Amino acid sequence: MGSTVLVTGAAGFIGMHVSRRLLAEGHRVIGVDSLNDYYDPALKQARVAQIEGKAGFGFHRLDIADAQGVDALFRKTRPQHVVHLAAQAGVRYALSRPFAYVDSNLMGSTAILEACRHHGVRHLVFASSSSVYGGNVKVPFSEADPVDHPVSFYAATKRANELMAHSYAHLFGLPVTMLRYFTVYGPWGRPDMAIWKFTEGLLAGTPIEVYAGGELSRDFTFVEDAAEATVQLLWRPPQRAPATQAETGAAVDAGSRRPDSSWAPFEVYNVGRSDPCTVNELLALLEARTGARALRRELPMQPGDVERTCADPSKLRAATGFEPRVALADGLGAFVDWFRGWRERRA
Repeated sequence: MGSTVLVTGAAGFIGMHVSRRLLAEGHRVIGVDSLNDYYDPALKQARVAQIEGKAGFGFHRLDIADAQGVDALFRKTRPQHVVHLAAQAGVRYALSRPFAYVDSNLMGSTAILEACRHHGVRHLVFASSSSVYGGNVKVPFSEADPVDHPVSFYAATKRANELMAHSYAHLFGLPVTMLRYFTVYGPWGRPDMAIWKFTEGLLAGTPIEVYAGGELSRDFTFVEDAAEATVQLLWRPPQRAPATQAETGAAVDAGSRRPDSSWAPFEVYNVGRSDPCTVNELLALLEARTGARALRRELPMQPGDVERTCADPSKLRAATGFEPRVALADGLGAFVDWFRGWRERRA
């Protein structure tokens, strides 16, 4: 068997697909999830059921904010690699429940960083978000762009995660790769996301909330593309840049330090297609796929939302030769087909 990989958020949307992809390669996967009730735990349990019987998979119900529990699990299972996807997601939920983000995204991520540090993890791949780009107006978004002005508390915690991870890479030599995912969607997706809500409303004939006239745009990434990028990068731990003058006594060319990662074994990658779509265009595609007409409820732009996202995927392509490829129309078709089956089973 290959490497032992610990995947946090294994009952989550991306986590299930990453775990399945790793198992298909012959690796041992230690799945960790709290199965909390941010959305229906039955969906999370059903995701786990898709992979629970596969050889090499073990599931542990654990809140990553439990630092002692996390350390004990690392000590017991000895993972060589970690994919840290567990997080409190959602932009609007943070307006009423900010401490959920502190507990999971800050406290929980610190527990993971500490465990990786103390248990010899070779590479930590850590989920960030396109939300860190905030109100940036230059598109496409590049990893080297400034990300100092988050417009949601969720985005602030994910930017904090990047800074926390960089400090561990620098201080302890822990190789860390941060992934800025751009609006991941597809089968087994999340009920709090627009594509799920729109499809549900179209099939049920209920009103769909549309913000800012439907002119907001997003760079949508199919989940299997996101999982592929994650796994490809897992086997490419970043290397430390040339040593500092304090270590060698010789000057180091400042140009050798990458502007998005300095000298630490640390990298940041966008995971997106660079093909944004407006909400109006998205709805039209879903109407065509479902054969239903949307009942729109027009609302103003919501606090924490951004006008657009658009990834520059060139750094990912240069590192791996891969970039997300599934066209939105094809990915929506796969989601709608899956959703119809899920809806029937739940009924």
